[in-house]
Amino acid sequence: MTELQPPFPDQSQTPPGTTSQMEPKPDHGEHSYKGSGRLAGKAALITGGDSGIGRAVAIAFAREGADVAIGYLNEHDDAEETRRWVETAGRRCLLLPGDLADPAHCRALVEKTVSEFGRLDVLVNNAAEQATYQSLDEITEEAWARTFQVNIHAMFHLAKAALPHLKPGSAIINTTSVNADDPNPSLLPYATTKGAIQNFTAGLAQMLAEKGVRVNCVAPGPIWTPLIPATMPPEKVKQFGANTPMKRPGQPKEVAPVYVLLASDEASYVSGATVAVTGGRPML
Repeated sequence: MTELQPPFPDQSQTPPGTTSQMEPKPDHGEHSYKGSGRLAGKAALITGGDSGIGRAVAIAFAREGADVAIGYLNEHDDAEETRRWVETAGRRCLLLPGDLADPAHCRALVEKTVSEFGRLDVLVNNAAEQATYQSLDEITEEAWARTFQVNIHAMFHLAKAALPHLKPGSAIINTTSVNADDPNPSLLPYATTKGAIQNFTAGLAQMLAEKGVRVNCVAPGPIWTPLIPATMPPEKVKQFGANTPMKRPGQPKEVAPVYVLLASDEASYVSGATVAVTGGRPML
């Protein structure tokens, strides 16, 4: 595995960012992840699956035997690259562009996934809106509302639409963040939603336990994805991840195996949990 080591080259992008412009390129496990049939016959819907953590999860799920639907905003080149890796693994891949801030689109994602694959076993709510601010005055009402619409409201709409299709043994996996426990003030709207996601996950896990549907969340620390150069100032990007005990950010491929575990039958007694993947930064 190629470990990342700051400082990184100067770089910035326009949100939501693309993989091709990143230096160094992220490792999504394209050439290293080996599956063992842990998700054979399952169908998964992954939001934000075009790049970053979502792409790594899509590749891992496909190599474990799952068909994968990818929800994404408009990063078509990245989404096509993810589809190529999923199909190379011998699985079907459905690309579903659109804005998660629209509740009707959230419902359509589920409907189209079930229509294409005939089932839905795993919902991965991974897409997120993020921006950096230096003061409260900089945060507009519109930016605050949109961050909540994409990061947490969409999870509600997607989970509600998915539930009628989720059989016992199915799983919902939400992406929270180390910011849920240790909020970065410059990411105030994003960090606030990540705390909400953790509580949503814990409550929903209890609500759905009798239905046999497990709900968990993954809390990544600094992971090298297009969101970083697209939403952080260059000086922060240059030293990204250096403040962790491991002194580096993680690769997307280092997060994906946790999603595989939580999606698999091996995690049959794991629900309501937050799994931290933070390079040593504690979440207590």
